[in-house]
Amino acid sequence: MGKPTGLTALYAVGVLSYVTLVSTLLSGPAVSVPRDSERESEQKTARIPFTQRYHSVQHGGIVRAANSAITCQTAPHPAAASCAKVQRGAQGGVNGDFDMLYIDVDDDPNTYNSSRAELALPAHSRVSYARLYWGGNLRVGEQKPPRDNGRVLFAEPGGEYKAVLADTPVAHRTADGSDAFQASADVTRLVRQSGAVQYTVAQVNVAKGQSAVGAWGGWTLVVAYENEQQPLRNLAIWDGFETLGAARRTQSLKLAGLDMPAGATGRAGVVSYDGDRSMKGDALKVTAGRFGPVSLRNSANPANNVMNSTITDFGGAAFKRQPHYVNTLGYDSDVFDLKPALSRGGDSLNFHFSAGSGEYFLGALFVQADSRR
Repeated sequence: MGKPTGLTALYAVGVLSYVTLVSTLLSGPAVSVPRDSERESEQKTARIPFTQRYHSVQHGGIVRAANSAITCQTAPHPAAASCAKVQRGAQGGVNGDFDMLYIDVDDDPNTYNSSRAELALPAHSRVSYARLYWGGNLRVGEQKPPRDNGRVLFAEPGGEYKAVLADTPVAHRTADGSDAFQASADVTRLVRQSGAVQYTVAQVNVAKGQSAVGAWGGWTLVVAYENEQQPLRNLAIWDGFETLGAARRTQSLKLAGLDMPAGATGRAGVVSYDGDRSMKGDALKVTAGRFGPVSLRNSANPANNVMNSTITDFGGAAFKRQPHYVNTLGYDSDVFDLKPALSRGGDSLNFHFSAGSGEYFLGALFVQADSRR
């Protein structure tokens, strides 16, 4: 069974038993958690390089649940499509066109935002590791203070909310008028106890209102599981917080030391923020060993607009969500089919992210791929 890496490993590039994560960006020095008085000023400027959070070679896979925390209400711009049509997936429709309002499904007067999503696990599976990611924009029609970035509420059906606190430094950056953050926490014990149910996440610290940059935010629960009835696979979760846009258009991440047979199957999931449907040029390509690159795309995520406000698996509905908006207006949690890139197998996977005319924040990448050993 795999083990999560610790805080030290999160900020250092090293060699692990099975894989080596290599970023084309410079890796930062070791980072300690700042005191509260230092946190806001430091985290607005410090980027968090992508590093490995979890890895295992085992029979099993990776699943996830996700939803957005905010949606449209009215459109100040006459030319904008109606909110209802945009939520159903009408072409165009970006968060900057609308007055944005919190999603709140829990009928609890003590919460101001909440949304739900179902975690689907195969029968006879055991949760190996579970991590909850959440984030959003603090500056829209209002400026939210960052002090609550590292805390959300988490509940299973019929259960009381439990406070989940970030267990690593919270990423917090400003760029092009936004005030963006991402936080995460290990929730393995909670998910192992509750299993495959519909989870509710509340109190994601995002701002509402209307501005040119727009409001956005959401959450993703990523779960690695063990199941002896499934193939032997490499399972990996990476995270960080990087901005792709005018200042830096590309980033590559490499998972090495693999042994994928020809004809292997696999999937790759991405969590990102502020990807707009109207901004073209966002792309994701993968190279397996010496073969490729292959564009990761599907019916919901075109090759030239991959980060486009969707929550999908292979282009289709991923799982039950409440609410189930097709256009999340700035939050992406998508899973792509790796099989086209694995036809000849390989000993590594190199993911290449690029930004086009817009900008987005990259928060997490999770991968499962068949292994011969």
